[in-house]
Amino acid sequence: MGPGGVADSLLSGACVLFTLGMFSTGLSDLRHMQMTRSVDSVQFLPFLTTDINNLSWLSYGVLKGDGTLIVVNAVGAVLQTLYILVYLHYSPQKAKVIQTKSTQCLSFSLTIATLLTSSSWSLYGFRLKDPYIMVPNLPGILTSFIRLWLFWKYPQKQDRNYRLLQT
Repeated sequence: MGPGGVADSLLSGACVLFTLGMFSTGLSDLRHMQMTRSVDSVQFLPFLTTDINNLSWLSYGVLKGDGTLIVVNAVGAVLQTLYILVYLHYSPQKAKVIQTKSTQCLSFSLTIATLLTSSSWSLYGFRLKDPYIMVPNLPGILTSFIRLWLFWKYPQKQDRNYRLLQT
């Protein structure tokens, strides 16, 4: 294994670790939905977009024969589908969107995990000289920075009940 081989293996491991960490951030939302039997402070769109993203990357991983892409996105697709099913189970018939200028419905841990995951996959794609891996992860980096700015501009007020559920 050459010098690039060790670096590539370490980067591949970091991609898997960060990605699985990002997928697991939904577990706290899952627990919250089960405990409260509602979806009040949980967003649906990240589950849906991540599931579609996982299925797309899984297809690409199979075509390319890249075990890293296959394993991580198969796990992600299963978890995101589970989150979607639980969300739909507890979702009320009439959903309302209220512009509150509040970050209460945003997940800080998901934002950090997305930043680390998208950055590591972009770097992985750059190292492999594969724009099909690198470029699609750039929006994740950009949106993470936008969400970090929103957290800075509109700090979250601690919801004691939700915080206790996360411990």
